[in-house]
Amino acid sequence: MYDPTVARLTYRALLGRRRALILFALPVLLVVISALVRGLTGADDQTASDVLGGFALATMVPLIGVIAGTGAIGPEIDDGSVVYLLSKPVKRPTIIFTKLIVAIAVTMVFSAVPTLIAGLILNGNGQQIAVAYTIAALVASIAYAAIFLLLGTVTRHAVVFGLVYALVWEALFGSLVAGARTLSVQQWSLAVAHKVAGGDLITSDVGLPLATVLLVAVTVLATWYAGQRLRSLKLAGEE
Repeated sequence: MYDPTVARLTYRALLGRRRALILFALPVLLVVISALVRGLTGADDQTASDVLGGFALATMVPLIGVIAGTGAIGPEIDDGSVVYLLSKPVKRPTIIFTKLIVAIAVTMVFSAVPTLIAGLILNGNGQQIAVAYTIAALVASIAYAAIFLLLGTVTRHAVVFGLVYALVWEALFGSLVAGARTLSVQQWSLAVAHKVAGGDLITSDVGLPLATVLLVAVTVLATWYAGQRLRSLKLAGEE
């Protein structure tokens, strides 16, 4: 189910000069903001939770997920170079699964690691806040990568739709409409963070059992359907 050659090509595409700059920009911004906040307010658990929840988990993680998930396959479909992969003796679900693993790995590295660093800067992991949000970022990375990889296979405007979901649905509707929070990867990952940290600093509108089921279901279904969509792509002369 994992092809090293496909993985190498995908890593090379995702970590090219332009995308790498974007991927590094958000983590660096988070760390800089955290250092400034710590310098101005000192170590405060509530402030640490607000920064990690409001910027790291709500903004940085989904945006990096958009870049990694859509970038893992979208450009290849757009410019037609995916034909090179489809012409090889590699099963199409294997291509999707391999690209998903790469997208997850990239999203985790560029979101969970800076989240942990920012949390340690903000309050030294008081009340397990840094670890809780780091685990939430890891969990969210899996679901976001699967969702945005699927978008990359179904539309040429995957980045636009990904940004709409991340910034409009989760950030805007998720903060204004209670029902929308149930269908939010952010809230599902917050349920995990709440379990890790305990207390009332981190809360979620979704219980942990439901959040776990939804995270697994969305990841599996998105990956499966992305594989089906790739199967439907026909090479020239293929019947």
